[in-house]
This record gives sequence, C-alpha cells and structure tokens, in this order.
Amino acid sequence: MSTVKPYQFAKATLSLLTASALSVLLMLPATAMADTVLVKTALGDIEIELLKEDAPKTVANFLRYIENDKYYKSFIHRSAPGFIIQGGGFTYAGAGQAPGIIPYDPVENEFKISNTRGTVAMAKLSNQPDSATSQWFINLADNSANLDGQNGGFTVFARVVGNGMAVADAIATLQVINAGGPFSELPVINYVEDTFLTEANLVMTDISAQDVTPPVPTFAMNAGLNDAWYNPITDGQGFFITVFPDLSLVNLAWFTYDTELPADESAANLGSPGHRWLTALGPIDGNKAVLNIDIASGGLFDTASDVQHTDPAGSDGTITLTFTDCAAGLVEYDIPSINRQGSVAIQRVANDNIALCEALSEQ
Repeated sequence: MSTVKPYQFAKATLSLLTASALSVLLMLPATAMADTVLVKTALGDIEIELLKEDAPKTVANFLRYIENDKYYKSFIHRSAPGFIIQGGGFTYAGAGQAPGIIPYDPVENEFKISNTRGTVAMAKLSNQPDSATSQWFINLADNSANLDGQNGGFTVFARVVGNGMAVADAIATLQVINAGGPFSELPVINYVEDTFLTEANLVMTDISAQDVTPPVPTFAMNAGLNDAWYNPITDGQGFFITVFPDLSLVNLAWFTYDTELPADESAANLGSPGHRWLTALGPIDGNKAVLNIDIASGGLFDTASDVQHTDPAGSDGTITLTFTDCAAGLVEYDIPSINRQGSVAIQRVANDNIALCEALSEQ
C-alpha cells in the first residue's frame, strides 16, 4: 500500500465531522419497495437482491438514500482484499474534495442473516449496534465468524446476484492507497502518485433501484360482494360467494356442467357425468383470496344420504379469487384431483349489491 500526501484528501476528514454534526432528521418513508438495486461501476455492474422480509427497516433505509440521491457521485472508499469493499459514506466533489454523505437517523439493528461471501451489510460505529446510517459493504469472504458475533451482529440486508461478485473481486484487486483520514484503504484506478485524486481515479458508484413493486390495490374484498355470480360465456357455470369481513375469510360454492348436460332421466346425483359441485374457503388478502377446495360426491341434492367429501377437507386444490371492482372478478383454479386447471371470468347475476359494495370499499 502506498501513501499519498495528506492534503490530497485533507478536506475529507473535516467533511465527515461536519456531516455528523449536521445530521438531518427527515422521517419520510421510502416511496416504493424495490426488489433489486444496481450498482454501476467502471469495472462492471453489481446487482444486489434486497432481503425485504429479513431486514425491512434496513432495506427501507437504504432505498431512502437512493431515492433522495444521497449516493450521487459516491464511491467505494475502502477495500480490504479477502474481507470487504465498502461504499456509501462519501461523495466526490472535485479538486480532491470528498464530503461525507449527510445521514438520516440511524436504523435499528436487524441482524438475522449471516455475513457470508456475497452478502451486503451495513457498516456502523464500534460498540453501537443501532448506529448504521448510509455506509454499506460487500463481504468478499465468509466473515460470519468475525462479523456475526460483534456489535450486535452486522445486519445483512441484501445479496449479490448474477456475476456481481466477479466485479466486487475485481475492485478488490485494484491498487490501494492511504489518502488520509477515513481513506486509509482507498482503491484507485490508474493513479499517479503525488497528484490530486480525480473522479477517474475512484471507483465511482451509480446506484439505482430496480423492479419497483407495484402499489397494493386500493380495492378490498367486502360483504358487498356476497351474491350469485356466473360466467356469461358459459352460463351453465354459477358461483355463490360469501365474504366474512370479521373473520377475513371468503367462501365460494361452484357448480358447473362442464361441456355436457346430464341425461333427462338422470337423478340429480352429485358427481354424475359432466356435473360438478365444489366449495372453497380461504383468507382475504386485499382484493384477492386463495381458497382451498373441497369436492363433494355421491348422494342427492337436499339430502344427507351417502354424500362424501374430500379427506382431509380442502385438499383437492386451490382457487384464486380476484376482484378489481364491485362488478366483475376472476376465478383461477387448479384442481389436481380431477385434473382441471384454468380461469373463469365472472360477473353478477343481479346488480342489487353493487351500491353496498362500493360504499363499503370507500370506508
């Protein structure tokens, strides 16, 4: 490692202290939750998959810095080959100046995933588990024995995917210099000693969120959907839907003649040729519900004689019931027990409950 004159990055230390003193306490949440983040560098792109379920607060914190352009002109400021590369702490302001990124409030530690090779975690202050702000690092090796047990464990919030680790490894092979202050392990590109560091000498990082998750639908299933529904194209298919808001459950009963009608002399037997009945029950999730299917067979309508049900109940398959409004819906079914899969668009038999449904959806 070579050492450069202190004045080459002399203002960086002062900027870091200033950033800490001027910490801005903005509490606005991230406007969207992305699935991945792309870190573009001169040596290639590093794609990281965000672990939203394992570290939701840390992911939201990271995205907040991205969405508010806090990482604009940021760079990898630390390279420890065989250990980590680290960024998110400083930006390049020209003429050898590297001010620290002004941080938001520290995020609560959410250590859960081990610091193995290819994971991305948050840096923090010594002996302060809840001190992470903007700085992040990529584990170049299995650092679990070191990082999982100290300072409350370093929170892993993402994982490098694709060929991103080849890029991270390439960064770790660059020349490392001591530019003073927090830049004692600074990776550089084509650097000439005793000159000011330029943007071209640094591993600049253009960081952007990818694959933004669409917002949750505003329409939610409610008791105004309780009605008889049918498929207008094949009107032999009918559905009775009952929503139980207090239980957050929906029940569906479906009858269909498939492609053929029973013979005129046939008794109304469940399971006769072309004639099916089934019920399904499942939890409501916004405008959608996934229901477990129970098919009945044998016996006669309106009697309890010899009727047989699925054992165990609800094991015949699933129906996904989706509504985008109060007037139309979609039934998607997968019934392995009778080898049937497909979808049916449905609408109301009568419009009596539409007004009630719309009123409940506005509450």
